[in-house]
Amino acid sequence: MPRKVRQLMANLEHAGYVNRGGKGSHWNFAHPQGITMTQSRIRNGTFAVPWRR
Repeated sequence: MPRKVRQLMANLEHAGYVNRGGKGSHWNFAHPQGITMTQSRIRNGTFAVPWRR
């Protein structure tokens, strides 16, 4: 079974990313080394499709 988006977000936080929040359905993660990741239009309870894993 594919992972849910909340599990993907938990994995990012475990890897050292910090959730900076976002507006509406957007969320932003930043890493202390300067790497950023932005995602949009994803609900917490939906499944993470392969290109989001």
